[in-house]
Amino acid sequence: MENYRPWLYLAAVLLLLPALLINLGLLTFIDDEAIRSLVALEMKLSGNYITPTLNGEFYYKKPPLFNWILLAFFELTGHIDEFTARFVTVLSLLGYAATVFYFFRRHYSTKIAFLNAFILITCGRILFWDSMLALIDITFSWVIFTSFMLIYHEFEKGRFWRLFLFSYLLAAIAFLLKGLPAVVFQSITLLVYFAYRKQFLRLFSLPHIVGATLFLLIVGGYYLTYHQYNSLQALFNTLVYESTQRTVVHYSWGATILHFFTFPFEMVYHFLPWSLFAIYFIRRDILELLRRDSFIVFNLIVFLANILVYWTSPEVYPRYLLMLAPLLFSAFVYLHFIHREERSWQFRTLDGLLFVLLIIIAGASFAPLFLERSAWIIGRTPKAVSVGAASLLLVYLYRRWRSERLLVVVLFLLVFRIGFDWFVLPDRNANDFGNLCRISSEEVGNKFIGEPLYIYGERTLMQVTNSFYITNERRQIVPIKKDNFVKGPVYIIDPQAYPKVNYEKLEELYLRHGQKTYHVGRLK
Repeated sequence: MENYRPWLYLAAVLLLLPALLINLGLLTFIDDEAIRSLVALEMKLSGNYITPTLNGEFYYKKPPLFNWILLAFFELTGHIDEFTARFVTVLSLLGYAATVFYFFRRHYSTKIAFLNAFILITCGRILFWDSMLALIDITFSWVIFTSFMLIYHEFEKGRFWRLFLFSYLLAAIAFLLKGLPAVVFQSITLLVYFAYRKQFLRLFSLPHIVGATLFLLIVGGYYLTYHQYNSLQALFNTLVYESTQRTVVHYSWGATILHFFTFPFEMVYHFLPWSLFAIYFIRRDILELLRRDSFIVFNLIVFLANILVYWTSPEVYPRYLLMLAPLLFSAFVYLHFIHREERSWQFRTLDGLLFVLLIIIAGASFAPLFLERSAWIIGRTPKAVSVGAASLLLVYLYRRWRSERLLVVVLFLLVFRIGFDWFVLPDRNANDFGNLCRISSEEVGNKFIGEPLYIYGERTLMQVTNSFYITNERRQIVPIKKDNFVKGPVYIIDPQAYPKVNYEKLEELYLRHGQKTYHVGRLK
């Protein structure tokens, strides 16, 4: 069977697209997805592509580049919906993985580079969460990771003009995606690595000055244009607040200390199963092993230098760390083959644990056949049997093909994601209050197409998911009206915030959070 092992790699490629695309557009947008898509939609409706808005109000929290990308895909496909917005994330993830493969192939075999790329895709946080959402983070992480790789490879070749120009170009792109975090990653990486390589004075050289100037020209050019439409003070205040609100600046020392000790365990959970490979670091000669590979040394230096920002910040979401994941995973893969060759206790422990996990999950793959809440899913039996049978086959191959076990785990996770797409996503959609929110919002938007529709007052705290679906249905911005309320237009009203307003209720609008309703009506 050795001759057929290359087909495992083809199988991973073939399974990847269905795993990432099946039912991709099924679930209702979460808040952050709705924000990105609504900002893009309002750009189209207003014709203003420079100053982002939400419900017609200036939106300061993120620069506009990701919204431009979303809008470009909306225009290219002719669809403004969940699938199109999330497809941007899928493409970014594929580009990110291809970048990992490209740079790692410079140092290792095709097999090792392939494994590193697919380990990124199949870590739990990406495979079962971020790859399914229309968020900035995977695109941002791709740009930042590419910058890391360029810094290393251009440094090794002594091409400092290219290093600074290209890394600052990528930093500018990253800034226009997400703001100040791009500056933090660029600054920390250059400072720490150049200091480590005893080239600190190069940070005061002409190439660095020119690179930084390029960054300022790109970012500054956007904000000079922005200033023609709106004041910059509120914008910059918000950008700074967004970058510091999750740090010790806004939290007590007690919360920070607690986070410091719980953070590693939280990250192990989110990046399973590959985070279990951290066990390979438990050995006396670990520093000696790592120093043998300068690329791994760079990856770990950059990882440790940048992770400290998040390790000391009490409110951190795992998606903020996705650009660092391949850096650490690369060390895991590097150490794996050393431990495998030695048949170390770490390898044997991890090997046995993975085998047990695969058996448990393979058995659970048949569960939809016996769950009443899955009975309504079309093709339940063939889908469950195919996922279960494929899982059992991979468990067998895991024991049979020792040299390909990491790839077998990758295949197993892709098969499991397909089962997740077929059974978990439809179940969530059928039982998620968010779907009722989407339906009621689309009904309200459709019913009042062509009529003036406003959000009544500042105390009607409109949830952005509702705003997106209403706006998308009407293809008109739904603004907040703060005064001069008159009869005739239709208003979205929070009945708890405005109990004394006299109006005729026409519809109810279900909200995603709180499972409460707003009223849609006309003033009497």
